[in-house]
Amino acid sequence: MRPPRRHALMVTALAPVIPHILGSVFNIWYNMVIIDPLLRATGLRDRFISTVIVWNAVAYPIAVAIWLRLIFSLRPAFRQLLRDENIAPEGLDLFRRRLVNLPWSGAVISGIAWLLCIPVFLISLSLTGRPLGVQLFWHLPISFAVSGFIAITQSFFLIELASHWGLFPVFFQDARADRLKGIRPISLRTRGMMWAISTGICPIGSLLLLIFAPLSPGTNPQWFGFFVGTIGIAFGLCSAMLIGRSVAQPVGQLRAAAQAVTEGRLDVQVPLRRADEFGALIGEFNRMITGLREKERLRRTFGVHVGRKVAEQILARDPGVGGTEQEITVMFVDIRSFTARAAHLKPHQAVGLLNEFLRAMVEVIEGEHGGMINKFLGDGFMALFGVGSQSHNHADKALAAGRSLQRRLERLNLELAQRGEAPITIGIGINTGPAIVGSIGSPERMEFTVIGNTVNVASRIEGLNKMLGTTLLLSKATRDALQPRKLSGLQALPPQPVKGVDKPVEIFTLAS
Repeated sequence: MRPPRRHALMVTALAPVIPHILGSVFNIWYNMVIIDPLLRATGLRDRFISTVIVWNAVAYPIAVAIWLRLIFSLRPAFRQLLRDENIAPEGLDLFRRRLVNLPWSGAVISGIAWLLCIPVFLISLSLTGRPLGVQLFWHLPISFAVSGFIAITQSFFLIELASHWGLFPVFFQDARADRLKGIRPISLRTRGMMWAISTGICPIGSLLLLIFAPLSPGTNPQWFGFFVGTIGIAFGLCSAMLIGRSVAQPVGQLRAAAQAVTEGRLDVQVPLRRADEFGALIGEFNRMITGLREKERLRRTFGVHVGRKVAEQILARDPGVGGTEQEITVMFVDIRSFTARAAHLKPHQAVGLLNEFLRAMVEVIEGEHGGMINKFLGDGFMALFGVGSQSHNHADKALAAGRSLQRRLERLNLELAQRGEAPITIGIGINTGPAIVGSIGSPERMEFTVIGNTVNVASRIEGLNKMLGTTLLLSKATRDALQPRKLSGLQALPPQPVKGVDKPVEIFTLAS
């Protein structure tokens, strides 16, 4: 949250001052130019001036007192929130509702003060017993209504702007203003209506009145009309600026945040707090970003546990149970005699050694050769080549990965020797053929894997390394799938019986 504006209450309290001063000045000046000839003609000018003095001395101090009492009723909660003190939820909601409705409260107070001028002045002038005249009866109320509405609308937007600037960040630190019950936020449609009336109807109405109003002696109608039009344009520009700011600010922030999301930055948050349609839009946008962050966190966690490539395959598929048959290459890797070795190590040492080995192997399989670690099997793992989009030359990639695994293991053993630890020996078995690739299990618990005779044979071939004293073995199916230039460097071994296969399996190893 941005640093709180400690003088926000005072700024909000003073927000309507300038619009009402300008509205009063314009009204007085307009009355003295347009209404004054009508008053002089009926002898009511002195009564009008006396009424102005009395009304300003009585009504406006009362209106100011009510406004200040309303504003400073927020001060205790404001100070408590600045000190991070807890406030009862019911009491806090009361203050929040009062804050959201503050522009309307200001509009009602000032509207009463302005619109009461009409009956008060008409009654005061009528009590003299002199006839008011039709022109005075119409022009006087309209002049108050036009000046008052312009001042009220400008005050409304300034109060809203000031409260959004300094009070909303304090009162709605961890809450959405748009979800508060019992509030009446101004809608975009109402903003447009208020802008149209204050910038169009009021100035145009004032100009139309000039056609029927007598002017005081020495007044130039053209210059007076120009001046009235200029005042109307000025108020219109002020209204447009205030309304434009209230609309452009959230739109700009939402646009920037949406652009950040498209660039993959999910740490964005639109800080603007409002109670209108934009507040709801911003709240839902922030909620969406929170959901995206949570999904991204789950996706990364999911990818860490099952492997990035496995996660991509799962997310790209129908989440239901089932699979498809694909031609793939399966690799099994196992550490020789790790169980006996782990018996002489502390648990954390055994886990640390295994993690160090697997980290190096994963870098080779997935980082260098585009394979997929499908699952860890205690002190070994099963890797897949050719699943999904990685289906081209998968046998070549598997054999190249097997060679790289041996080279990477040599470096790892040198590091272990420097620490005085025994080297690690492994067995690698590779087989190529059709297999069912997909998710198995139940709708409540599924696992992405491969099943089929190709997988079983690859596991059995890896086990033959112990008996034959070799490190890497591959089947004839894998050899036949290699590119011709990759066949050199392979050595045929006598066919070996494999459990689950009717006849001995032809196998090959790397020539020494």
